[in-house]
Amino acid sequence: MAVDRNRVAAAVREILAAVGEDPDRPGLKATPRRVADAYAEFFAGVGEDASAPLAHTISVSRGPAPDTLPSGAVLLRDIRFRSVCEHHLLPFAGRAHIAYLPGEQVVGLGALPKVVDVLAARPQVQERLGEQIADTIAASLDARGVLVVLSAHHECVTMRGGRQPDAATVTIAARGEFAEPAARAEIIMLLTASAESGG
Repeated sequence: MAVDRNRVAAAVREILAAVGEDPDRPGLKATPRRVADAYAEFFAGVGEDASAPLAHTISVSRGPAPDTLPSGAVLLRDIRFRSVCEHHLLPFAGRAHIAYLPGEQVVGLGALPKVVDVLAARPQVQERLGEQIADTIAASLDARGVLVVLSAHHECVTMRGGRQPDAATVTIAARGEFAEPAARAEIIMLLTASAESGG
């Protein structure tokens, strides 16, 4: 579903007037259109199928490298993402780490950031975003387990309220074998090593 830029621009113009500004002054005259263009990008994932990037899978036993069957997790770290908090319409941004235990099918690594991008491009809360990423991967692949760790800075925390500029929120969503804490301990250790090395 495409964002209605004209409606967004009209609403922004009204907000500017409501805060006591003149939406026709030179510095603000183009602001409603600029915000509408930004919102079209920020919310491009509304109504989009997040599983579409995972539609093309590769058989591990009959694929291009059947002699190198994965025995452990496939982990993609440090996927940058940004989203908009649905509570205050302020941005939050950070990194996603995704791990899955393959069954018979794997997916090209480039597909995983696309899933994150689609789901992040909606009004969101971080807790739900991680769960949706995990659910999409679990439902689309025959993975034995899925783990999604998100770490993000929220402008509703850094710029308003308590104003804690260094506060980061970390959430974990786990499916299948990774739902057991012992099974995901190795993956969490790898993610911690990434964070400590500045990755």
